[in-house]
Amino acid sequence: MKKKAFGLSAWILSLVFVSAVLSSCSVRNKTEGYIYFRIPSNPTTLDPALIVDVTGGIVAAKIFNGLVRLDESLNVIPDIAQKWAVRDGGVTYLFYLRKGVLFSNGREVTAADFKYSFERIISSGNRSPNAWVFERISGSKEFASGKSKGVRGVEVIDDHTLKITLERPFSSFLSQLTTTAAYVVPREETERRGADFSSHPVGTGPYVLKKWSHNGELVLIGNPAYFGARTKGGGIVYRIIPEDLTAVTEFELGNLDVLTVPSSEYSRYKNSAQWKEHLSSVRGLNTYYLGFNCSRPPFDRVSLRRAVGYAVDRKTILATFYQGRGRLARGPVPDLLRGWREPPALKFDPAEAKRIIEKEGLKGLTVNFFITDDQEVSDIAAIIQYYLKRVGLHVRIKQLEWSAYKSAINRGEADMFWISWWADYPDAENFLFPLFHSSNFGTGGNRTRYANQEVDRLISAGRGAVSLSEKGREYGKAEEIIEDECPCIFFWHKTDFTLRQSWIRNYGLHPIYTMDKGLDISL
Repeated sequence: MKKKAFGLSAWILSLVFVSAVLSSCSVRNKTEGYIYFRIPSNPTTLDPALIVDVTGGIVAAKIFNGLVRLDESLNVIPDIAQKWAVRDGGVTYLFYLRKGVLFSNGREVTAADFKYSFERIISSGNRSPNAWVFERISGSKEFASGKSKGVRGVEVIDDHTLKITLERPFSSFLSQLTTTAAYVVPREETERRGADFSSHPVGTGPYVLKKWSHNGELVLIGNPAYFGARTKGGGIVYRIIPEDLTAVTEFELGNLDVLTVPSSEYSRYKNSAQWKEHLSSVRGLNTYYLGFNCSRPPFDRVSLRRAVGYAVDRKTILATFYQGRGRLARGPVPDLLRGWREPPALKFDPAEAKRIIEKEGLKGLTVNFFITDDQEVSDIAAIIQYYLKRVGLHVRIKQLEWSAYKSAINRGEADMFWISWWADYPDAENFLFPLFHSSNFGTGGNRTRYANQEVDRLISAGRGAVSLSEKGREYGKAEEIIEDECPCIFFWHKTDFTLRQSWIRNYGLHPIYTMDKGLDISL
């Protein structure tokens, strides 16, 4: 691979740009007691019914609560529900709510609020993208289609007892209730605010939203009525800074207290005597992969998909270009969630890749590789292009802005594409069902358009399993078939790194964004 040319003129322009940024930044007046974070863009919304982005989920986790939440070991534990019981072979759930839990408007939360919050999302009139969380509740489909006035599977027994009945056992149901979609909201506020509730949320969490200056910052202050432990600081400020260079500069000037480390800066901070002791990491629940369009030539051939897997040295890319910032993937399910033996992975074998390609008569074939307009992704694509050229495949890279890219791969326009999948809740089902069940082509998550009836059956069986052993058995078999048929080449599970100022105390990273309530961190 040739190194990119970097001439003197480009170097001078870069120096001028950096100098301009540094001169334009100065230490700003930070509000005392507040902790300053960077987010790269505005949250799309802070309404739990509509949140689909991580940024919105990070902020909403501080403002809202659900029936249950996750602990540091990814176990489901009580939140507003102080306890629960599972009956009828995993079909019926009884939740017993804490008494005295208040919305930030001062009203007490009741079981009726949860019924309203869930039905608000299920209702087709609200067009929530999160209705899938409740699709297995009895009567949800009839309510969504307007055939009933309420969801019969969500019953208010009394003010502090909620009964949920599923159509059939679903092993991941409690885990799904830890997501943003299952947060409780007050009916009077959503109806009074309407669409404006998205930017004026009212919840039960440890923080309330004080100010949201779009493209500027979001300011959260402690909620004095919160039922749990109190926050240790005055509040949290999320500064909206799109450019990595500006964010890094602001952090080094002391204007940010915590920074998610851009990939371009990882090596510098890791080897810095000043900063390396303030670097934190957490093993992420994600999978980065090279996907194929399995529904049409040329990648409807399993043999060609395997050849690509043999051709690319994932281990070396992870160790060198990616600087070891992750764990090598052995299948679609992250290692932290796999309760069964990992499937055998394809080894780097370019000679075998070349043999397959020549045998199939595909030497010299050109394939279209779609990627986002991200520099790191562009570099990874160039590396993959290099490896495939060595075995006889030509790769045409097409780079698109994120929304156009997502739309294109959802429609099946790409031959190959690079993307990642991140856990909404800690369950293997969250990776297997959306990515590989044939009911989820396109926007549902199955962008490879992979279809295998046995895999569908195994995933469905695992979703309905009552015991962990049965669930693991079914999912393990499904993962083995998926790895063997290669609808994707699984590269790595990324490790996240953040940097904190020396004055920050009790900072912790979490593998899933909903886990962080902002209760421990302090100055």
